[in-house]
Amino acid sequence: MKTRSFSILVLLGTLLFGAWANAAVELNEDVPEVYIVKKGDTLWGISGMYLREPWLWPELWDVNPQIDNPHLIYPGDELYLVWVDGNPRLRMRRGRDVKLDPTMRVSPLDLAIPVIPLDEIGAFLARHRVVSADELNQSAYVVSGDQGHLLSTPGDIIYGRGYFPEGERAYGIYRAGDTYRDPFTEELLGYQAMDIGGAKLLSSNDVRVTELRINRVTEEVRNGDRLLPLEEKVLDATFQPRAPEVEIKDGYMVAVDGGVTQIGTTDIVVLNKGERDGLEIGHVLAIYQTGELVFDKVAQENVRLPDSRAGLAMVFEVFDKASYAIVLKSNRVLKVLDKVKNP
Repeated sequence: MKTRSFSILVLLGTLLFGAWANAAVELNEDVPEVYIVKKGDTLWGISGMYLREPWLWPELWDVNPQIDNPHLIYPGDELYLVWVDGNPRLRMRRGRDVKLDPTMRVSPLDLAIPVIPLDEIGAFLARHRVVSADELNQSAYVVSGDQGHLLSTPGDIIYGRGYFPEGERAYGIYRAGDTYRDPFTEELLGYQAMDIGGAKLLSSNDVRVTELRINRVTEEVRNGDRLLPLEEKVLDATFQPRAPEVEIKDGYMVAVDGGVTQIGTTDIVVLNKGERDGLEIGHVLAIYQTGELVFDKVAQENVRLPDSRAGLAMVFEVFDKASYAIVLKSNRVLKVLDKVKNP
């Protein structure tokens, strides 16, 4: 049985050898000389406190070789600012020994502060997927419930038909939701797979009709709902906020979770760019709003003002033609069809 797990950790050592080796960092005004890491802090939050461009964190961090595991920071650690050859560097003093009670079933890495708030994306990723038309149409589906009824209660039996991959026992129950299209080309990017519930395979997957037991529901299961294997997704120490290595052209926020009209910090959006466009997990993008159309009284004509930068978003899940991103910063109200570009 595959399940999604989320262990996005701050392993700063992996950030030291990125694409920013020659980038110059610019500190914010009135940054603290000393900062004590607190519970609830995130790497992004600390980076943004010190840097105008938080994804350039590796240029600021200075590893302390006297500390065991110097690349992990924990609540209670002390960060202090120094200058080396005219450049700012942030060093760390371990605030306490990181120890575990023998009864705890966690590792020291799990105590480190995360890159971003995990609760903002963990539950989302467990419920949301973007699937292609082929993936949706070729997947198994619910054909009936026990005795012809679909009661949608954990413990109920449902029957499925179609392709059930060998060895897969845990399935999500999905229904086709919103259709995502590129606003620039009108190309179909994929479909929202709406989470309806989950089920466990009971009978062999080499029979014409496969028996499953419902173990979770969010709403009534219907005949025709699709059955997709649950994915295991671990975002581990290789997760690093960084600028894309390729130029992102004609990027847009095409949808927002929840169907709201206004978008703000920590909201999750769908982008019209994906793996084929060079996007990867951790890429940071600037959000721009299209410049207003104003009337030039001197020239007696309409003129479009330049696009204005309005926020930052970070990609945390990538599909072939689309991506999920979380808005990390917004200095004004954002909306669907605002642009995303290289920061």
